[in-house]
Amino acid sequence: MWAICVKEIRSFFSSLMGYIVIAVILVTMGLMMWVFPDYSVLDNVYASLDQLFVLAPMLFVFLIPAITMRSFADENQNGTIELLATRPLRDREIIIGKFLACLILVVIALIPTALYYYTVYQLGSPPGNLDSGGIFGAYIGLFFLAASFVSIGVFASALSNNQVVSFILATFLCFFFYWGFQFISRLPVFVGKWDDFVQHFGIDLHYFSMSRGLVDSRDLIYFLSVIFLFLFFTFMSLDSRKWEKSA
Repeated sequence: MWAICVKEIRSFFSSLMGYIVIAVILVTMGLMMWVFPDYSVLDNVYASLDQLFVLAPMLFVFLIPAITMRSFADENQNGTIELLATRPLRDREIIIGKFLACLILVVIALIPTALYYYTVYQLGSPPGNLDSGGIFGAYIGLFFLAASFVSIGVFASALSNNQVVSFILATFLCFFFYWGFQFISRLPVFVGKWDDFVQHFGIDLHYFSMSRGLVDSRDLIYFLSVIFLFLFFTFMSLDSRKWEKSA
């Protein structure tokens, strides 16, 4: 499992794409946090990192699929998935290895945002007048959001032999599971009756709760369920391909 994880990380950084994805994440966040007036921290009355946690889902919807799109699609396209299957590794170890590799890459991309925390910390009046506990809790929510999107992206990659198709499918699924249930809950058939129930199926509601620094066990269980569900779907997808080829 760890051998697969290390192999994926090395493969990611061996190409220019890896550095481009991380650079896009950091540059976009930097512009939104410090330059664009509608989101800039410098225009805020209070020292806060709220903008970071509001912007992150919009960036992740596009950038995490760019990281995960090659995890299985590339193996399927090159025919190396069969070679991988002949190694003394179980399917679940391959899936978890690729999942962890993609998640570690997202975490690596987020590490430089610690500089944002230090900067905002110094901008407080007096310096340090900042809800550090709340920010730490929000980072936990951001981690679980990334893990959920990675599991969705890995699943989408397992469904296709084409990286572009995998990217588009993962982007759609991430968008739907984050915002889709909120839109569905506004349909007249649900308003006033089942709207709150429907919204609980979406990632948005649970992430918003954790982005305020409130780490609730119900939100953690939800995120873990989403991750497990899509990794299980990935396992089923790989297993079905084996049956098709052996038939």
